[in-house]
Amino acid sequence: MAIVETMIDIPAEHERNVCGQFDSFLKKIEKTLRVTMVSRDGLLKVIGPERAVSQAERVLNTLLGLSGRGNEITEQNVDYALAMVFEERDEKLLEIDEDLICRTISGRPVKPKTIGQKEYVDAIREKMIVFGLGPAGTGKTYLAMAMAIQAFKNNEVGRIILTRPAIEAGEKLGFLPGDLQSKIDPYLRPLYDALYEIMGADSYLHNAEKGLIEVAPLAYMRGRTLDNAYIILDEAQNTTPAQMKMFLTRIGFGSKVIVTGDMSQRDLAGDGPSGLDVAVRVLGKIEDIAFIRLSDKDIVRHPLVQKIVRAYEAYESKSRAGEKKRSFDGNRQWEHRQRGRGL
Repeated sequence: MAIVETMIDIPAEHERNVCGQFDSFLKKIEKTLRVTMVSRDGLLKVIGPERAVSQAERVLNTLLGLSGRGNEITEQNVDYALAMVFEERDEKLLEIDEDLICRTISGRPVKPKTIGQKEYVDAIREKMIVFGLGPAGTGKTYLAMAMAIQAFKNNEVGRIILTRPAIEAGEKLGFLPGDLQSKIDPYLRPLYDALYEIMGADSYLHNAEKGLIEVAPLAYMRGRTLDNAYIILDEAQNTTPAQMKMFLTRIGFGSKVIVTGDMSQRDLAGDGPSGLDVAVRVLGKIEDIAFIRLSDKDIVRHPLVQKIVRAYEAYESKSRAGEKKRSFDGNRQWEHRQRGRGL
């Protein structure tokens, strides 16, 4: 295997951003691609097998491109650039970065960061109803909120309605103090957090007082017709089939609906089906409804979250395989006993 080397010019103003603190990003690229990197006077020498050197160069050029557009490079950016270069799709990362949805109250740009997130955002623009399905940390709710707030600011819709089922995550909190709003606020806190970050608390309160932004539990949707609105149903895996049907039949003219959920984090009591699971099966062939399935590759939280999700998926897959084997072995033993009895 031929060993080659190449030189990459990294401008001083981008060096720390691209290389990471104490060259942590370079070390990750070295370890993943099995190349050697030597940095001197703004030039980075990459040494290794020809294919690996080419891949390292493409990863670094992608990171330079992101940095040149004002992005702060994170470990997630590096991990995803490496994953995409293995799939020969790294050239799409800079195209994704051009899609600016809006800016937060602090001026931080909100953009899709992965190919899956880009498909999700594009589907929201094109379809009337979009189901965003995937594990925690894939940006399902946050991107939906950003799209809703931007549409509201552009006067594309007259109001925003955010809802989720008021179900505890495996705990019984009992009776909560305060008025009705105080009782339901803890269940809706993640929606408030996203609103405050993107829109600002003052702007949210101003529009909420006018009834233009509403954050409410799913139970409040019964009997309403929601026209000219951006409607987001979060944590949809915790709906019953009846609740999901009720929600989807509230939609009026000029409205857009986004339903987000993660089937691996159900909190419904008993073994009954989830409304989200039923909706996916029932509505899958309707043309104006899009189903976007995000994966652990689309997780944009701390890289450790991605590892946790993958570990749980592997564990649950192994557990299901074990249950199938025990069921199969049990059936064989029963058949053997029946034959022994001459039945």
